[in-house]
Amino acid sequence: MNNNLSELTRHQRLVEWQWRHNSSGFDLVRIFLGGALLVRGIWFAFEPSAVAELGDGRTMEWVSYYVMIAHIGGGILLLIGLFTRLAAAVQLPILIDAVFFLHLADGFATPNQSLELSILVMLLLAIILIFGPGKYSLDYRRLRPEATPDPGVAT
Repeated sequence: MNNNLSELTRHQRLVEWQWRHNSSGFDLVRIFLGGALLVRGIWFAFEPSAVAELGDGRTMEWVSYYVMIAHIGGGILLLIGLFTRLAAAVQLPILIDAVFFLHLADGFATPNQSLELSILVMLLLAIILIFGPGKYSLDYRRLRPEATPDPGVAT
């Protein structure tokens, strides 16, 4: 009986820790996503024909520049959490195009998993657009009123 009580206490402590730190996981996802988009944008900058190749030649030149600039600029903004919703919003048209017009015809379970990864990135960007930057971001510091107590700090 005493062992079950100590297990419950450990579980309660774990749940309490998780609630105090749940923003950390969200922020890590935002930071990783920003870094991944930044790397992709840099790759497009050094290989501008790659965007046209991905689009099977249907991509106009200005679209290639939009994709490159959006991935680099938006990736940096997502990394640091500044203008986070805007950074996610400018990425979404690219991912919507990738999912519905580029990779959907290939279907799921292809060797390169382009459809699955594009859907994942699109959904993560939509979540960031809806829920905002997270606690460990410049937006949180910039937009949070000084009078509002930090929910993660015990008073």
